[in-house]
Amino acid sequence: MEIKKIGIVGAGQMGSGIAEVAVGSGFDVLMRDVTMEAVQKGRMRIVTDFDKRVQKGKMTTSEKEEILQKLSTTIKLEDLGKCDFIIEAAVENIPLKWEIFKKLNEVTPRETILASNTSSISITRIASITQRPDRVIGMHFFNPAPVMKLIEIIRGLVTSDETFRITRELSLKMGKTPLEASDFPGFISSRLIFSFMNEGIYTLYEGLGKAEDIDAIMKMGANHPMGPLELADLVGLDTVLSVMSVLQEAFGDKYRPCPLLTKYVEAGYLGVKTGRGFYSYGEKR
Repeated sequence: MEIKKIGIVGAGQMGSGIAEVAVGSGFDVLMRDVTMEAVQKGRMRIVTDFDKRVQKGKMTTSEKEEILQKLSTTIKLEDLGKCDFIIEAAVENIPLKWEIFKKLNEVTPRETILASNTSSISITRIASITQRPDRVIGMHFFNPAPVMKLIEIIRGLVTSDETFRITRELSLKMGKTPLEASDFPGFISSRLIFSFMNEGIYTLYEGLGKAEDIDAIMKMGANHPMGPLELADLVGLDTVLSVMSVLQEAFGDKYRPCPLLTKYVEAGYLGVKTGRGFYSYGEKR
């Protein structure tokens, strides 16, 4: 099976980032979101990133235009019916993912592979809504997708060897490093990274230090590129809360979301994307 056209469900920070990686790797890409505003905003992120590469001399203007001709957008999920491989990058909400995968199962040929960029939800659980669980797989990119090299690949209980092989080969064609994780909520990366962020929020909540000091201690003391609070702001506090809730449901109160995290999400302080989280970022991005 040759992958020529890739569908991306979601044009947000992750969806547009994955679309940028795919189209920059030579694939035809169809990026979908629920509104034209969301789709246009996602496309503009991609265009802006390519413009920066032109300014830095990493590509020419003609190369940029040629790549962008391979990127198309839509607000209709059924338009993805002619894609060979689809990557879902919607929010961490199982009813929403079930709705998307159920529709994709209906509008795509049986051989189309349906991948999820979920960072926490079981692939077996997502695949259960389809009639092709052997063609469903986890393909977890990291933020920012155009920069981060890792893709965490997760097989569901009945994901086929062929589906795994094709997904791994696709990851390599995108210039990424694919590593396999078992299908338990949070996989490997999210159980560790999101726990780190949540515990960092607890240290702020319990008054152990100021946000700047907490982050600086982890950057200087553990050689992390970002501290837990600024990382949470980048990921999105709503995403952190959603993932921690999935982990708590699966594994108990060891993963209980910090009450301060819940309060910030309820207030609409979601981090970089809203202009305010544990830090202030000015205008919404």
